[in-house]
Amino acid sequence: MGSVNRRGFLGSIALGGLALGSGMVLGANRVVAQAQQSSGLTVRGDEFLLDGEPFRIIAGEMHYFRTHPDHWRDRLARMRALGLNTVDTYVAWNFHEPRRGAVDFSGWRDLVRFVETAAEVGLKVTVRPGPYICAEWDFGGLPAWLLADPDLPLRCDEPAYRDLVDEWFGVLLPRLAPLQATRGGPVIAFQVENEYGSYGNDQVHLDHLRKTMRGNGIDSLLFCSNGPSEWMLRGGNLPDVLATVNFDGDPTEPFAALRRYQPEGPLWCTEFWDGWFDHWGEPHHTTDPVKTAADVEKILATKASVSLYMAVGSTNFGWWAGANFDEENGTYQPTVTSYDYDAPIGEAGELTTKFHRIREVIARHEQVPDEPLPELPPRLPAQRVQPNAAVGLLDSLDSLSKPVRRSAPVHMEALGQPYGLIHYRTRVQGPRETAALRVRGLADRALVFADGELLGTLDRNDPKGSVEVPVPRESVQLDLLVDTGGRINYGHRLNDPKGITDRVLHGSQALFGWEIRPLPLDDLSGLRFRPGTASGPAFHRAVLRIDEPADGFLALPGWEKGVVWLNGFLLGRYWSIGPQRALYAPSPLWMAGENELIVLELHQPGGSIELRSEPDLG
Repeated sequence: MGSVNRRGFLGSIALGGLALGSGMVLGANRVVAQAQQSSGLTVRGDEFLLDGEPFRIIAGEMHYFRTHPDHWRDRLARMRALGLNTVDTYVAWNFHEPRRGAVDFSGWRDLVRFVETAAEVGLKVTVRPGPYICAEWDFGGLPAWLLADPDLPLRCDEPAYRDLVDEWFGVLLPRLAPLQATRGGPVIAFQVENEYGSYGNDQVHLDHLRKTMRGNGIDSLLFCSNGPSEWMLRGGNLPDVLATVNFDGDPTEPFAALRRYQPEGPLWCTEFWDGWFDHWGEPHHTTDPVKTAADVEKILATKASVSLYMAVGSTNFGWWAGANFDEENGTYQPTVTSYDYDAPIGEAGELTTKFHRIREVIARHEQVPDEPLPELPPRLPAQRVQPNAAVGLLDSLDSLSKPVRRSAPVHMEALGQPYGLIHYRTRVQGPRETAALRVRGLADRALVFADGELLGTLDRNDPKGSVEVPVPRESVQLDLLVDTGGRINYGHRLNDPKGITDRVLHGSQALFGWEIRPLPLDDLSGLRFRPGTASGPAFHRAVLRIDEPADGFLALPGWEKGVVWLNGFLLGRYWSIGPQRALYAPSPLWMAGENELIVLELHQPGGSIELRSEPDLG
């Protein structure tokens, strides 16, 4: 595909702004009909027009699925105070349909409410519906049940994948269509796929997504965002859709690359990376706020539009953190629970130095709200509590799950399990000589037990690793508890099923006859705690008393690896290798009086749990 000619590009963009239905406008709490239609966001030469008037997008990314819904308004208001006029959000398919056919748009998943709230605080909205979003989110936003068949082609025009996407878009997009600016609402643009040029060049796939969006009532401006490399731009764009670029640092060369590909049209950095994310076991990432603001200044000085990625730091609650794969070193890199991203607005609503420097830059180019800046949300005072009861995980299997029997191990998605841990049990006949136990297709760590005794741990980053298993008696009960990290969210290893996908070998002999227990751990009510402590994989319970709910941070010094629930809500993973040392516990999850903490520690518990007033991201 060569450079886009002016007539084809501008003609398509203009048509994309025509209103197809009755207008809509936001009321205080709902969407109401408006008689007058709107032209929405369109393109004239090298500028955007919104309802016929010049408009520059000064946006920031915020993910509704990473911020507690009771905090949506607060974080959106902080974005507006920064001087932004638009909020970008991905839509995470797996957040809405974690199990096949069980689509949910209620509560935390009420995307319409999020869009309406953005409009109420004075922000326009751009939507990035995927179906793939990357975003350091589990499986890049794709639902785990796609991996029931690990050979299913992804992100291409294969009928099996395409039909499932069409079905999802047929549910999602009609909810967003009435909220478009073409109908008086706040949504001004939609992204087609996500940085597709970094992955592939299937133009038929991209064009089908475009047509599916149009067929479901999306008449707004469409755009494709990609990195600034020539192969990314040529593989990830369509000739009649606005091309944009994603980058960090000085905008000169990325914008020049965009101009070589697309000679006319607005310049728009749809992801300006103002920070970065963290992996477990690696250093915490920060960027210089002065340099970051200076680069934003350069973008605005060119009259370009910009979207800060991220504007709002947030959290990979539950099991939702994704992972990367380092092809050079052949290592799996799970993402930490925090998605603070060193953003201008921190994970707990902090207005950082970066916020103030960027706001000063924006004020030199556009009007910013002339109102007092929001204060830091209240914090809980520090305290420490000791667990008062515990119960072993292996002792609780019957109360957590029902067994499934298979001849050979199968991965959790084949059993309809979207997240959590998974347990495998078999018997090894003896007596026989001690031999090395190896697992082929392990994702991601396996604790190995023989007759209840922990013998060692296997890790996918050590594919030649093994654990010596003696069988001195007639038989030995072999247990493998598989601890999962996030599914890979970027690159060509997206097919990343969890658990065990191949054989378990004792010496050179494959073991068969398995009892498998999915452990999504979304219902802990059957646990039977006993006073005292427990070692090995075990649940530990503590009670923490507070006067009034506020934000806090839970740290587990001396603990090794596991997950934490606060009043039944899964805050996410912790791991002693860092860099993150405390988990964000937002105010809506707390109750005045007693609060229950449950910690699943996979190895050895520490002596206490600390409630802190400040974050510790390493």
